[in-house]
Amino acid sequence: MAAAVVCIFLMLIAVAVAFVTWPVLRWTEPPARRALAAGTAGLLILGIGGGVYLMIGAPYLAVRSLSEPSAADLPGLVAALAQHVRERPRDVVGWTLLGRSYLTLKDPSDAAAAFRRALAIAAPRQRPALYSAFGESLTMAAGGAVGPEAEDAFSKALAANPKDFAARYYMGQAFAARRDNKRALALWQSLLADVPMGAPWRGWLTDRIALLKAQTGGAAPDIGAMVAQLANRLQHHPVDSEGWQRLIRAYAVLGDTEKANTALAQARRAAAHDRAAQARLSLEAKELKLQK
Repeated sequence: MAAAVVCIFLMLIAVAVAFVTWPVLRWTEPPARRALAAGTAGLLILGIGGGVYLMIGAPYLAVRSLSEPSAADLPGLVAALAQHVRERPRDVVGWTLLGRSYLTLKDPSDAAAAFRRALAIAAPRQRPALYSAFGESLTMAAGGAVGPEAEDAFSKALAANPKDFAARYYMGQAFAARRDNKRALALWQSLLADVPMGAPWRGWLTDRIALLKAQTGGAAPDIGAMVAQLANRLQHHPVDSEGWQRLIRAYAVLGDTEKANTALAQARRAAAHDRAAQARLSLEAKELKLQK
C-alpha cells in the first residue's frame, strides 16, 4: 500500500516538473541551453516541493487513508458517520451503519435512536432487518428486558421474515418472561434447528430450552451434563461474561465451591478489559460468598 502511495506521489511530481519545464523546452535557444534550463527548473521544483513536504507534510496519513480502519479508529469513524447523516438525513444506509457502529461501541440507546431514524425513511424491503436491529437495541438498553416497543419491533420483523435469528430469540425471551413457555419453546426450538453447530451461544440456547421443558412437565434435564457442556463451551469461547456467570452460579448451587472459584478466576481473566463484566463478576462472587 505504501508503494502505491509513493508511485502516486512520484506521478504528481512528474506532472509538476513537466508543467514547468515544457515552456522552457520550447524556447528558441540552442538545444544544450534549453536542456540545461529545463533541468535546472525541474530540480528547483523537486527541491522546493520535497523540502516543504518533508517539513510540513504527513506522508503516513496518505498511507493510512488507503488502509483498512482499525478498531481504534471506530470512534472517529462513528463521528464521521454522525456528521454524514446530519448532512444527508435521508440516507438509510448511513443511519443503519451508524446504529450498528453504536452497538459495537456498546451504546444501545444511541443505536436505537439511529435505527429509529432509519426506519422512518426506509423502503418496505429494508424494514424487517431494521425492526430486528431496533428491537435488539431497545432490549440491550433496557438491560435485557424485552419491553412493549421492542416486542412490537420483533413481531414486525418476524411477520416479514420468520427466520430472523434475533427476533426469534428475543420474542422467545419475552414469552418465557410471562410464563408462556409453550410459545417460547416453539420459537427457540425452531431457532435451535437453524443455529450452526459451532455457534458459541448454541449451548446457552439448549440450556434455556431444557429448563423450559422441565418447567412445563417435560423430561428433567441432566444438570451435570448441562454444566459440563457449558464449561467446555467457555473453554473454547471464553469471551462470554454471562456464560461465566451462569457457570459460576451452577457450580455454587451444586455445592462445588472449588470449581466455582476456579471458574470465577477464569472469567476475570477473560474479561480483563471489560469493566462492566468485572463489576458483575464481583457482585456474583459477593452474593455467592466466593473468593474476592
